[in-house]
Parts: sequence; C-alpha cells; structure tokens
Amino acid sequence: MATVELTFSALPAHVRTARLVATAIARRTGVQESLLDEVRLAVGEACSRAVEAHRLHCPGEPIRIELRDDSGRFEVTVTDSAPSDELEHDRGLLGFDDPFGQLPDDLMAGFGIAVIAGLADDVQVYPSQKGMCIRMSWPAVTNGRSPA
Repeated sequence: MATVELTFSALPAHVRTARLVATAIARRTGVQESLLDEVRLAVGEACSRAVEAHRLHCPGEPIRIELRDDSGRFEVTVTDSAPSDELEHDRGLLGFDDPFGQLPDDLMAGFGIAVIAGLADDVQVYPSQKGMCIRMSWPAVTNGRSPA
C-alpha cells in the first residue's frame, strides 16, 4: 500500500494543485481513465469546502490530504481543522448563497457532501481530532486487472 500525504494552506489557488496531484496519482494507481474527471471534481469539492472553512475559522492551520492505494482502491481523505460542530461554517461552502435564510442548515451543510457522493464510488464523512474528514474512494486496477 502506497500513501502520499499533502498539506496546504487555506488558499483557493492550492485547490487546483490538490486536484492535479490526486488525478496524477489516481491514474498511476490504475483508476480507469473514464473516472479521472470524477476524482478531480470530488477532490476539488472537498478541498474547496475545507479551504473556505479554514478561511472562516482557522486560516493559519493547514489542510491535509492523504492519497492511498489500498487493496484495489484509490482512496483520498481530506481533513480540515475547522470546528465541525458549527453548521454555520458550511453555509458559504456550497457554491450558492441563501440570502434569505430559507434553506434549512442541514440541507445547506449536506449539499457539498451530496455532490461528492455523486462523484465518488464510496464516501465517508466523520469528525477528525479538530474538524472533519471526507474519505472518498474509487476502484483501481490491481496487477493489470480490475478488482472483483
């Protein structure tokens, strides 16, 4: 099992770098070419979400990404250090505003995760030591063959 770890500061420009690295490692790991756009978009969504949360709550803390080749799966975990008990920090992370406050907080918080879930083969969201982890995975070729 090979693992690559990245940390980056909470700047939107670094999201592009994270997407490029994830896509390159996914390709090398054996993720089908037809799934690489999904990898790129899901990693970008998770990283953008983390960047915005950090910019609001802990701009000096780095965002951590772990990319793994594990038993025929390519797995990416994005970990932030923003307070996960406050749904308010999720409001601006979804790509649209709710200027009149008409959408429920749980819908607003879950929208970005729903986008990621539609792109990744498997998604898990759970609290980290300080914030939140989003783990995504896709099937990868093992020894020249697709996993069963």
